[in-house]
Amino acid sequence: MTKVALTALAGELLTRVHATGSGRAASTVHGGHDRSLRQTVMALRQGEHIHEHEHPGEVTLHVLHGRVRLIAGPESWDGLPGDLLVMPERRHRVEAVQDCAFLFTTAR
Repeated sequence: MTKVALTALAGELLTRVHATGSGRAASTVHGGHDRSLRQTVMALRQGEHIHEHEHPGEVTLHVLHGRVRLIAGPESWDGLPGDLLVMPERRHRVEAVQDCAFLFTTAR
């Protein structure tokens, strides 16, 4: 059994985003490229974004801190702490409306 303190990890990653030039930080907490399920805590500094991309399989984003915006074509959805956004099965990107951290889950 593995236990991960997501809130504490989100805090560490948010501290790191202000210390790096990229304004991003991430840590995989479960799975990996060789597994069907992968969960990664990501943090973005306000104004940063994850470039538009697609994922095979199911993908969710659980907001842990701050405010994010998920954009897919002409549609967008805002997420606040506690919100779970289900990614559309098309190209999308994530923007940090405020400093934010989220649990990004992919299942292939």
